[in-house]
Amino acid sequence: MPEKTNEQMNNELNITCTNTSGNTNASNRTDAVEKILIVDDEKLHQYSLMELMKQNNCDVECVSSGDEAIEIIQNNNIGIVLLDLNMDGINGEDVMRFISKNDINTTIIVVSGETSFEAAENALKHGAYDYIRKPYSIDNLLNSVNNATKKRQLEADNHKMHAQLRESEKLHRYIVNKSPDIVYILNEEGRFTFINKRIETLLGYKVREVIGKHYTELVHDDDIEKAQFKFNERRTGNRASINIELKLKCKNNDHPRNFDNRILPIEINSVGVYSSHETEDNKKFIGTYGIARDITDRIEAEEIIRFQAYHDMLTRLPNRTLLNDRLSQALTHARRNKTNLSVMFLDLDRFKMINDTLGHIVGDHLLQAVAMRLRHCLREGDTLARLGGDEFTLLLPEVNSKQDAKLVAKKIIKSLTMPFKIDSHELFVSTSIGISHYPEDGESIESLIKHADIAMYSVKGNGKNNYQFYDNKMINAYSNHLSLENDLRRALDDDQFEVYYQPQINIETREIFAMEALIRWNHPDRGMINPGEFIALAEETRLIKQIGNWIFQNTCAELKRWREMGLDDIRIAVNVSAIQLEQYDFVEFVLDVLSKNDIPGEFLEIEITENTLMHDTDDGILKLRELSANGIKIAIDDFGTGYSSLNYLKRLPIDTLKIDQSFVRDMSKSDEDSSIIKAIIAMAKGLNLNIISEGVETEEQLEQLRTWRCKNMQGFLFGRPMPCIDAVDMLKDHAQIKMHIVE
Repeated sequence: MPEKTNEQMNNELNITCTNTSGNTNASNRTDAVEKILIVDDEKLHQYSLMELMKQNNCDVECVSSGDEAIEIIQNNNIGIVLLDLNMDGINGEDVMRFISKNDINTTIIVVSGETSFEAAENALKHGAYDYIRKPYSIDNLLNSVNNATKKRQLEADNHKMHAQLRESEKLHRYIVNKSPDIVYILNEEGRFTFINKRIETLLGYKVREVIGKHYTELVHDDDIEKAQFKFNERRTGNRASINIELKLKCKNNDHPRNFDNRILPIEINSVGVYSSHETEDNKKFIGTYGIARDITDRIEAEEIIRFQAYHDMLTRLPNRTLLNDRLSQALTHARRNKTNLSVMFLDLDRFKMINDTLGHIVGDHLLQAVAMRLRHCLREGDTLARLGGDEFTLLLPEVNSKQDAKLVAKKIIKSLTMPFKIDSHELFVSTSIGISHYPEDGESIESLIKHADIAMYSVKGNGKNNYQFYDNKMINAYSNHLSLENDLRRALDDDQFEVYYQPQINIETREIFAMEALIRWNHPDRGMINPGEFIALAEETRLIKQIGNWIFQNTCAELKRWREMGLDDIRIAVNVSAIQLEQYDFVEFVLDVLSKNDIPGEFLEIEITENTLMHDTDDGILKLRELSANGIKIAIDDFGTGYSSLNYLKRLPIDTLKIDQSFVRDMSKSDEDSSIIKAIIAMAKGLNLNIISEGVETEEQLEQLRTWRCKNMQGFLFGRPMPCIDAVDMLKDHAQIKMHIVE
C-alpha cells in the first residue's frame, strides 16, 4: 500500500477526531508529567494521538504492537497507556493482563474501535481506567487523561503521606523507646495502655508485664495516697500539667527508685480532637499521658550532701552544726517544760601518742571503733557528736538529775576499759569527761559547751580517765590555760626563753663529754616555767616548730663560743619533736645552722623519743640517715617507755640509747625495773650502741649501774640543769682538772 500524504493524513484526522467546541480548550489541557505510551497498530491513529498529547504538553512514546508495549512498560516508568484492543499477536487484553499480573503501577485508557458493551465491560474488568470509543471526542479523551493523571497524583501523594506517617511513627517509637525517661499512657481507669521499653532497664519489668496493670501496682506503698490524689485531680487549662515525685517499685525487690512524674490528662472534645488545654464543657476524659524521669541519683546525691553538711564523715556521727541544732531544740523543750538536760565534753586520753606513734590511718580506725562503742552507751534520743580530732560531745536531753548523767559517764568510762583490736595492734584508750547541767551551769548553747569543756580540762589536770561536773572554781584554772597559750605565742617575740644545760658524765674518767640543752621559759609574771608545763601545749599549738628552731640556733651559737674558748671537745645534745622532724626542710635547716657556726657534725647529737621515731617512720628514717651521714649523732631518749621494736632499731642510724629515768628511780624497789635496765644495756652492747642512764640522783644508783657496766650517766648527782654561764664555769673547771691529771 502506498504511503499516504500529509494532506491525506490530515483529512483522515479531521474525520476521525471531532471537537465539540471546535477547538482545543485550554481548560482541557492535561496536567500530565508522567510519560504516556500510545499503543496502536494503525499509524494514522497513532500519529493523531501523539500530536494531540504533545499539543497538551505530554511526554509521549508510541509503539505498534502488544509485545513492544510490554517491553517498554516493564522497563520504563509509564504513567498512562492509551491502548488499542485489536492488534495482531499480543492484543490489548493481553497487555492489560500482563500489567495486572505483575502489579505494574500504570493507568490504562482503552481507545478502541470496538463499540460493543461487552468489549467495554471486559476492558474495565481487566483494570482499564476508562474506555473511549473511536472516533473519539478530543475533550472526552483529554478529560479522561487529565482525570487519570490527577488520580495518579492523588494516589502518589497519599502513598507518600502514608510512607511519611510510617517513617514518622517509626521515628517516634524509636525516640520514645530510646528516651531516658519512662513514657506511658493510662486509660480512664488508670491502667497502662502504652509504656516504652525504658521501664525494662530502670525497674526490671517487661513491657508486656505492665500493659493492663493499674498504676498503683508500680507505686511504692509510701506514695500510694499521694499518687491517687494527683492522678485523680484532672485539672484543665494552663494548670492541666502536674508534677509529682514518686517512689516506684523494682521488679527484683531492690530499693525503690525515685521518679519525677509529669502527667497530663487526655480529653477528647465533640469533634474528636484531643486536648488538655481547652475549657469546653463537652470534653470527655479518656486517660493520662505521663513522663517519669529517674531522679534516684540526684536524690541520693542530695542526701549525701545533706548528710555531709550535718555529720562527721569519719565516724558518721553528728557534727557541730547538727549538735547545735539539736541542743537548741532540747533547750527550748527544757525551758517550756521546766526539765533538765546535761552536756558532756569527752576527750580521749593518750590518743595523740597513738596517732603519732602508729600513724593517722590507725588513729582514724581507732576513732571509728571508739564512736561505735560510745553509741552503745546511749539512750534513744541522746546525741553523740564529734567536734574534731579526738573530741566528742554528748547531749542528754530530759535527764531527771545529775545522777543520770553520772551513770552515763561511768558507763562510757567502763566501756573503754577493754582493749581495741586495730590493724593487728592491741590499743588501750581512756577518756576524760566534763559535764555541764542545765539550768544551773548555763542556759545557752555556748555556756553549756564551754563549761563542759572547762570541766574536762579539770579532769585532764587531775589524772585523766574520769569525769567531773562543772564547778565555778574551775574557771580560774581554765583561764590560766588559755592565758598560758596566749603568753606562749608572745614568748618567742619577747625573747622569754632560755637554754639550760645539764652535763653527761663518763663515770670511769669523771669527764663531761656532752651537755644536753634544755629549754626554760622565763615568764615575766609567773617566773621560771619548766618544759613539763608548756611543751605539750607547744606541740598542741604547733609552736614547737618555731621553738625548736630557736633552740638549735641558740645552742649552736653558744657551742661556737665554747669552742672559741678552747672547750672544743664538748658535744651538744638537742631534743627534737615529731613535728620538727616532719618539716620537709629539717635536714637542710640543721646543716645550715652547723655550717654558719663552723661546727662539725659529730659535735651535735639529736635526741628523739621512741614515739617520735615511730611517727611517719619511712620519711623520718631517711632524714635521720642523712643527718648521720653528715656526722651528727642520733640518740633515743626515754628508751623503754615507747613502742619501738628491734626492727626499727636495726634500720635507724642510732648511736645512743638513753634509759628513762623512771626505771633508774625505781630500780632499787622493783626487780622488774632492774631487769628492764639490764636488758636494755645488754641489747645496746649487742647492737654496739652507747648507753646513758638518765635521772641518776644517788651514789647507790651510780654504783648499781656501774656494776651493770653502764659508764655514761646524767642526773642531779652530777649537776642540775643550769644557765649557760654556770655551764661554762663547770666546763672550765673540768677542763682544768683534766689538764692537771694529764700533767
